[in-house]
Amino acid sequence: MSDQIQIGDYIAAIATSPLAAFANLAPWEITSRSHEIVAVLLDDLDAGYRISDNVAVHKTASIERGVVLKGPTVIGPYCFIASGAYVRDGCWLGERCTLGPGTELKSSFLFSGTKLAHFNFVGDSVLGAGVNLEAGAIIANFRNERDNHAIVIVLDGMRIRTGVEKFGALVGDGVRIGANAVVAPGALLKPRTTVPRLGLVDMGSHMGAI
Repeated sequence: MSDQIQIGDYIAAIATSPLAAFANLAPWEITSRSHEIVAVLLDDLDAGYRISDNVAVHKTASIERGVVLKGPTVIGPYCFIASGAYVRDGCWLGERCTLGPGTELKSSFLFSGTKLAHFNFVGDSVLGAGVNLEAGAIIANFRNERDNHAIVIVLDGMRIRTGVEKFGALVGDGVRIGANAVVAPGALLKPRTTVPRLGLVDMGSHMGAI
């Protein structure tokens, strides 16, 4: 069933991006292998990056004081990361991405121009180009309300068992997520979807315990 989810249907640039070699993986396979994949990307960077302790920051990126970057991590050209942001467990940011104050990014991949405004949490997710999260919006990655934590995705009424306990969302290009909205684990957001402020996206809410 996982072959029904093609990342290219959600993120147009993946085929020409550094992640092209992994484009045929399911999104939860990419996030669950984030350490391995980002380590591969680190080995293929050009001279425009400064690399220390498995953290690569492009020379044109702006990192404010008080940011915590844990490797392996790649911060692309012209990115901006504000004070208090926390990046961990294998992350890759393409060009001109923004992480606002107090934002936490975990095991995730952000394509160009994506912005997490401030006080966001995004875990184990793949976000396309030009995605925007307003303040306080969250992409959750773990279903602690269930005895069985394995993430199940619903696609066209069919259940896809991912085999992983942590996966947030595959977020298509140009998605807008409003302030204080919550995207529950296992979401697939098509390009240019809008989630309203205080909204809830929970594609597995009707399934109960699985």
